[in-house]
Amino acid sequence: MSAAHEDLTARARLRDAAIECFAAQGFEESLRAIAARAGVSAGLVRHHFGSKEQLRAECDATVLKRYSTLKSESIKTDPQQLFAQFPASREGGILLVYILRSVREGGAAGREFIEHMIDEALVFTRAAVERGMVVPSRDEAARVRFLTYQSIGALVVRLAMHPGTALDDFQAVMEAFYADTMLPTLELYTEGLFTERSYLDEYLNYVAAANHPPVGLAGESAPR
Repeated sequence: MSAAHEDLTARARLRDAAIECFAAQGFEESLRAIAARAGVSAGLVRHHFGSKEQLRAECDATVLKRYSTLKSESIKTDPQQLFAQFPASREGGILLVYILRSVREGGAAGREFIEHMIDEALVFTRAAVERGMVVPSRDEAARVRFLTYQSIGALVVRLAMHPGTALDDFQAVMEAFYADTMLPTLELYTEGLFTERSYLDEYLNYVAAANHPPVGLAGESAPR
């Protein structure tokens, strides 16, 4: 193995250790603890990343990329195989808890993370619409933002109602979250909620008559 490859491997090991540490203990976790989890010296963290802020930024980017990949692969995977494996996924649990920590933290970093999540979800959703797997929206960006808020909010509320949840037990967090949310989510997304469309039609008529209709709905009205 070349020195350059060894260096890259050490960097990736540190980054992955940091993701687990941040998920398990929060973003105040020390560089020393991260280095210990990775099995390297604390000085090596600064060698590769320069600062904790730069390490956090790379962790954020990696979590977003893995979350997007996980969603894309879930669509391509046979449902029977998916449901046999995914709820017990430790990696999925790490991503879930990391996202929760980012939201709870708030501040500029938390807000930026959520905006990146929405951007990733928009790319994923548009691709799913093009493949015919998801119905198109009158305002795709607004729908994606709402669904992102909804899914993250469900996680935040669930854990607020169960304060004793051990966030460092990634697999257990994943299993509990899916046990609570998978059926109602799939049922709602697949079968809908209302039995007729009068509420949507009246809203479309309302925004069509408004002086300043929401972006994406200008000129929209209910079918006659």
